[in-house]
Amino acid sequence: MQSPITRYLESVLDDCRHLDGGAIAEGNAELERADPETFAVALATVGGSVYAAGDCNTGFSIQSISKALAYALAVEDNGLERMLEATDVEPSGDSFNEISLERATGRPRNPLINAGALAVHSMIRGNSAQERADRIRDLHSRCAGRQLSTNTSVYEAEIESDDRNTAIAYLLKSVGILAADPAEVVDGYAQQCSVDVNCVDLATIASVMANGGVDPITEERLIDGAVNRHVLSVMSTCGMYDGSGSWVAAVGIPAKSGVAGAIVGVLPGQVGLAVLSPKLNEHGNSVRGVAVFERLSRDLELHMMHVAPSGTSAIREVTGEDATIVQLQGDLRFAGAESVLATLAEGIDAHHRITLDLNHVRAMDDVARRLLEDAAAGLREDGHDVDIDDPHGLMAVLELD
Repeated sequence: MQSPITRYLESVLDDCRHLDGGAIAEGNAELERADPETFAVALATVGGSVYAAGDCNTGFSIQSISKALAYALAVEDNGLERMLEATDVEPSGDSFNEISLERATGRPRNPLINAGALAVHSMIRGNSAQERADRIRDLHSRCAGRQLSTNTSVYEAEIESDDRNTAIAYLLKSVGILAADPAEVVDGYAQQCSVDVNCVDLATIASVMANGGVDPITEERLIDGAVNRHVLSVMSTCGMYDGSGSWVAAVGIPAKSGVAGAIVGVLPGQVGLAVLSPKLNEHGNSVRGVAVFERLSRDLELHMMHVAPSGTSAIREVTGEDATIVQLQGDLRFAGAESVLATLAEGIDAHHRITLDLNHVRAMDDVARRLLEDAAAGLREDGHDVDIDDPHGLMAVLELD
């Protein structure tokens, strides 16, 4: 059975593909070679499921998206109090490469603009630019679940076009903010931004953050829980640069963009999301990427202000041999319904009878209802007899064929 979530993601790409505004980032010769038609979306849940559509295996450089985990690493290395002395956490209202420093302290406005990212990079423990960059790449690799590599061509192009970052680094050094040699920091930061990823990698990384810093598959803690929460808070207010306010209002998902055209989003307790499309708007954010996130937030009710009254597990029990009874419980939203779909997709024998028992479900939103209906239809197409026991009328019981 093809998941209705995958089909839905494919339909969103089709609906947003006509958007042709914006322009590919300039200044880095490698980024300028990007195919403007590249388009991908990936979704990874805190239950370990991954769904993707489009050019999801196409590699690209992580760019400014790396700032989020680099900041997490620096906070873990130094403690939050020390990091707040190096960079504030207020929205700058400026573009990503503006020199936004506090007049009184010289601190960058936040760690997700370039000035703040350079200060953050300098605070990461390491005896060289290479060691700091390696530690950042290693954290991204562990969160992605595979070994990531640095794209040498992108790194060299970054160095060739890094005059502005070099100027910012020396300015930070002059006001006592930078914790290492400016040239070394710029070099390490260029390496940090040149790590190759794909859309599935970013969604998987985001799912770790959505799961409180714990890998959903291995259950290994990769990011301290309090640090993870702090980083997500900063992403929600500063991650989309001078477009962060409208992003929070319209999308409501803590996010970070990069000039290669990717956007990563983290909805705590539910999903990690990633979109790739190289053409950028005036804020430096992907035009199609923003549109896709707006659709996902609206269609799947993923806005962080859309809060369910209960967070209990959706699956109460799975029983039966000749027939499978899946007992559901609590308040079903997207994440809960997805976990049911993942359970049903684990390989039930053909022509097996399946009952979805909703006796213990208190409430169900429209997204969960649509997903369960699509799942039932898909199982019937695969030859199963499907029944829905819905005593509270939470969804219309589908007629058996």
